[in-house]
Amino acid sequence: MVTAFIGLGANILDPQAQLITALQALQNLPETRLITWSSLYSSRPLGPQDQPDYVNAVAEIHTGLSAHLLLEQLQQQEKHQGRQKLRHWGERCIDLDILLYGDEQMRTDDLTIPHPGLTERDFVLQPLLEIAPALTLPDGRRLQQIVPSFDGALTQLYRPVIDL
Repeated sequence: MVTAFIGLGANILDPQAQLITALQALQNLPETRLITWSSLYSSRPLGPQDQPDYVNAVAEIHTGLSAHLLLEQLQQQEKHQGRQKLRHWGERCIDLDILLYGDEQMRTDDLTIPHPGLTERDFVLQPLLEIAPALTLPDGRRLQQIVPSFDGALTQLYRPVIDL
């Protein structure tokens, strides 16, 4: 089993409910167990500003799936929840990203681990720090040592109760 961290985000079609649905789905992936999840956070969009704010979270899972099989499962869940890519960095009902997969570092055509921008996005870093403050990244840096230069546009909402 490998410990992996999944970033979740949504900003349309009831984003908070979308994230809760996705968290529950993580528990039902083959060879996978949902370990914990962060609070939900509200943040401004990274891309076009003519869209609603996002709701984001991070989940920790233990999985026996390979990174690529995990990616396939996450993409199937996105499709199941109705995700359609309308525009680059545009609005979406759900976005599921592999942030970390054990100590793996990889770059393929469809998957980069650790996720690019992991330490530069407050909506990823803050929830990750919430659930794994002692985490060491594959490059040897401790998560707590990363000092982000964020604009303070992140708002912690609440930690959802998930029916597992």
